[in-house]
Amino acid sequence: MASVTRREFSKAMAAGTATLWAGGKVLGAGDRIRLGFIGVGNRGDQLLDAFRAQQDCEITAVCDLHQPYLDFAVNKLGGKAAQFKDYRALLDSKDVDAVVIATPDHWHALQTIHACMAGKDVYVEKPLSLCVEEGRRMVAAARKHQRIVQVGLQRRSSVLVRQAVGLIRQGAIGKVSVIRAFHIQNEWPKGIDNPPNSEPPPGFDWDAWLGPAPKVPYNPNRTFYRFRWFYDYSGGQLTNFGVHYLDVIHWALGHDAPLAVTAMGGKFVIEDNREIPDTLEVLWTYPGNTLVTFSQYNANSAPAVARSAEIEFRGTKGTLYLNYGGLEILPEVVTTEAFPVRDPADRSKERGWRTGAKPLIGAMQVQNSRGDSTLEHARNFLDCVRSRKQPNCDVEIGHRDTTAAILGNIALKTKAYLEWDRNSERITNHAAANQFLTYSYRPPYQLPQV
Repeated sequence: MASVTRREFSKAMAAGTATLWAGGKVLGAGDRIRLGFIGVGNRGDQLLDAFRAQQDCEITAVCDLHQPYLDFAVNKLGGKAAQFKDYRALLDSKDVDAVVIATPDHWHALQTIHACMAGKDVYVEKPLSLCVEEGRRMVAAARKHQRIVQVGLQRRSSVLVRQAVGLIRQGAIGKVSVIRAFHIQNEWPKGIDNPPNSEPPPGFDWDAWLGPAPKVPYNPNRTFYRFRWFYDYSGGQLTNFGVHYLDVIHWALGHDAPLAVTAMGGKFVIEDNREIPDTLEVLWTYPGNTLVTFSQYNANSAPAVARSAEIEFRGTKGTLYLNYGGLEILPEVVTTEAFPVRDPADRSKERGWRTGAKPLIGAMQVQNSRGDSTLEHARNFLDCVRSRKQPNCDVEIGHRDTTAAILGNIALKTKAYLEWDRNSERITNHAAANQFLTYSYRPPYQLPQV
C-alpha cells in the first residue's frame, strides 16, 4: 500500500473515514484476529514470538524504519506479512484489526492515539508515555473510540505475581510499611561507550526516527535499544524497569498514585555519553503510610538484598521477596513486650527481651513454574479483543504506573520534594515542576486533542 502523508491521515481521522473494528463486523470464535506490528526490533521481536504462539491470531503486517528488522520479521513469518515503513499506512490497512506497538517510548502516544482513531485495538509496550499529558490523552482516546488498550506490563498476567499480590492484600505479612525495588547491573567503566556524532547509516531515516523529539545530530547510541539512556526518547531505567516494579507495588497496595516523591542521583562514575543516572535513589510515600524506594545501581552488580529479589515487601509479620524466579516469605520474630529501657546496671533485661518470641507466620517459598508471562499477557489481550472486557493492564493502569515513575524523574530534575494530587494530576507544592508534565512536539508533529 502506498504511504500516506501526515495531512491526508489527519484529514481522514477528522472526517471519520478510518476503518472500523474488523471492518465493522463482530469476530466469531473461529475468526483469526489480524495483527499489525509497529516496531519489530528487540522487544517487538519478542512480542512477535509471543503472538505467533497464539492459535487465533494472524500477523498480517509489520512496520519498521530499519529494513534489516523488517526483513528479519517477514522472514520469521514466512514472507506472508505486508511491509510498511510508515505506520500510518499500516493503520489505514483493512487487513489489520489490532496493532502491537513496540517502538521507542517517545512514539507511543502518537501511534496509540492514531491507532484508536483508526478503529484498531492496541497492545502498546511500557512505559506507556514519555510525559504525563501524553498518557492522559492516550486514556482519553481509548475511551472515546471504545478501544481495548493493553499496556505491556506483563507481570499483571503472571500467576506468580498474582499470588504474591494476593498474599500481601490478605495480610499474610501484616501491615506493609516499606517496599524496596532494585535495578542492579554493572556497566562500569565504559557503559554504552561514547561514539562521536556521525551521518546516519545508508537507508536509515533519522528524521523519521526522531519524530516529535528535538532535532539533534545522529549518534549511534541514540538509536535502537540504547535510546533508553537519553531523556528525549525515554525516562531511563526508572521508566524501563521501575515501571514494572511500580505496577506490582500499586497492585499490592491497592493505590495507584503516590502522595509525594523525591530523588537523588546522577552520572557519577561511568564514562559514556548517557544522560540518565548510573546511580539513583527515588523515594515515594503512598496512602496508608507506606514508603516505596527504587534503587538503580549501574556501577556494581552485588545483590542488594537476600535472595536477589527485584522487590521486597516489609510487613509487620514478615518480608516477602519477589523476583521472576519465585517468591519467598521470611517470618518476622516479634514479642508482645515493650522494648526495654537500656539500664547499664542490668543488661540482662535487654539480652532477654526476645526470649520466647515466635514467628507470627511460617516461612514460605514458591517457584515460578510458568516462566516469562509475556505469553499470558498476549493471550489476555486477544481474549479481551474478542470479549471487549478491560485487559489485565488497561491503559489507565499503565498510565498511573508510568506517571509515578515520571514523577521520580521530575523530582531528580528539580532537586525537590514534590507533592502530587492524583485527581488533578498536578504537582501542588512546586508550580514550576508542572512544566515537566508535558513537552513540545517538534513541528509538524502534534499531540492530537482527544
